Parts: sequence; structure tokens; C-alpha cells
Amino acid sequence: MKTRVLLIAAVLAVMLPGIAPTQAGRSGTGAANDVLACSETAGTLFTACGYETQNDFLVASAVCLNTIDDRERLQCDEDAAAARDEATELCQGQRDARLAACVSLGEGRYDPEIEPVDFESNYRRLSTKNPYFPLAVGNRWKYSGGTETNTVEATGETKLIDGVTCIVLRDLVYDRGILKEATDDWYAQAKDGTVWYFGEEAKDYEAFKGDSPMRPELVSIEGSFRAGREGDKGGIIFEAAPRVGDTYVEEASLANAEDVTDILSTTYAYGRDPELDRNVPRRLAELFCAAGDCVVTRNYSLLEPGIFDRKFYARGIGVFLEVGQNTGDVSSLVACNFDPRCARLPIR
Repeated sequence: MKTRVLLIAAVLAVMLPGIAPTQAGRSGTGAANDVLACSETAGTLFTACGYETQNDFLVASAVCLNTIDDRERLQCDEDAAAARDEATELCQGQRDARLAACVSLGEGRYDPEIEPVDFESNYRRLSTKNPYFPLAVGNRWKYSGGTETNTVEATGETKLIDGVTCIVLRDLVYDRGILKEATDDWYAQAKDGTVWYFGEEAKDYEAFKGDSPMRPELVSIEGSFRAGREGDKGGIIFEAAPRVGDTYVEEASLANAEDVTDILSTTYAYGRDPELDRNVPRRLAELFCAAGDCVVTRNYSLLEPGIFDRKFYARGIGVFLEVGQNTGDVSSLVACNFDPRCARLPIR
């Protein structure tokens, strides 16, 4: 049996050049490896990505085998090979992104200690509040950018995750008025002021021409995770006292949802930093950042290497702006219901 397993591994290594099983993919269980846990995780996931890529390629090849038309079958094979090559490149990019993140996050094992007693449980009467991530029940935000609108509401619903009471924020994205994404995010307010992220139920929808009525159809739940399930762990959505240079894990569901946040500024005001001002609506920033106390973060997924967003947080408001660094796309706060400044929205 052992010989057969090694033979299969060798065959896959030949079929997937550059993504062969490595020592990093087999280690990480002993105390001696603590110092390199982050990098070894990157190596292990690189190996797993290679096997997944080969699996997808073989399934696609089987589909092609059942295509009768010769030209269509040839095109199918070419498309399958191209998709495999693209996926191989993505695996390599993800590995490099994870290794780069290890430099900032450190090499220790990611296994935060969660004690329910350290968290709030009544979101209608919070004794501790994070001014940059307000979680009061009934708070509502509305964002707009391009053809999309995005509404977020702090519901009165809660989820008990790992013994911690989390509030449910309902996040709905519409494209030209048609539902595109529906997500329940599960946040927890720690008594030290930190806001934790314990998971999400993410649903992607698509509407298809010819349907009557044209009702959005559920097409994916990719990215959904829950701390404590299948090795998923909670992350931090906003620190109690952010400092420039801080880097922390926001989502920790390996190979599914791996988000990281860097703190770029805690004293942002429009006009102070031309780089941070890029693509920022001036009047919107002046409304929320006149005191020079806005926080700017860089947010990125290790599963989408090279793609970065900036989020701008205002005291008492939370996120009021998101800017895609790669695309320049902007999503701005256009309405809210819990702060006097909300009455001045939208900024035109």
C-alpha cells in the first residue's frame, strides 16, 4: 500500500510540475517546528492546491472525453489545460502571498485563545464599544459605487460561536437593483475594545436572461466559515487600539477565507498624505476626518494575491469608504442612521 501511495504521488508530481509534495507539506506536528509554523502552513497549502488543481483538470478532461464533436472536444481539452496552467500559477501566487504575510504576522502557530468571559453578550446594552466599529442593534449603513449598492444592518439576532455571543450583521449587495450577494457576518465585541470576526454565511447570486421571473439564483456559498468548525478560527476585524504597522489575521479558514489587515494610518485627514488621498472623495473625507483621527487599513486576501483594498474608518461611524488599489473603484457611504453626520449624506 505504501508503495502504491508513493507511486501515485510521483505520478501527480510529474503531471503537475512545480507543485510536488514537499517536506513542508508533511511536517508541522512537532514542537520543534513552532518557529516555522506559518511558512510550513504555506508549504502544506501549496501542496494541497496542487492536488486540487490536478483533480479539477482530470474532471474537466473526463467531461471533454464525452464531447462528440471533434473540434469541440479539442477546444475543451485546450481549455482544460489552460485552466490547469492558470490554477497552477495561482497556487504559486498564493504560496508567495502567504510567505510574505508570515514576515509581518510572525512564524508562530495561529491559534488564538478565546475565553467567552472576555466578550460582551448583550448587544442592546454594550458596556464596551469600539468607536471605529459600532455594533449597536439597529445601526444601518448604505454604500454606493459603480452599479452596485450595499446595505449593512446590525440586526437583533445573535449566534453562539465557541461559547461567544456574536451579533449578526446582514450585508446585502445589489447590482443594478438585482441581488448579487447576501452575507450574515458574525462579530463579537471583546471587553478590551477589540472587535472579533467569528465567521460568515456568504451567498452569491446570479440572475439569468430568459428566466421568468428573473429571480436571482444561488450559485455559491464559497467563503463561508464558522470559528470552531473544521479548523476555522476567529480573527480580528478591528483592534482596540490600532497602531501604524500592525498586521493581523481577519479571517482564518485555510484555503477558503484567508484575509489579512495592515494598519496604514491612525491620524488620516484629507490633504496630509497624497498617496492615501488617491481616489478619495475630498468632501466625504472632510466630513468624517476633520479631526485627523480617521484610521486607514490595507485589506487583502491571501487567496487573491496582488489585490489590495483600502478601508477608511471614522470615529463613531465605522467604514465610510473603500477604495480598490488595483482598480481605483470606490464604494462610499451614502446613508446611515445613528450619527448626526448621517443627515449630511449623501455627499454630492
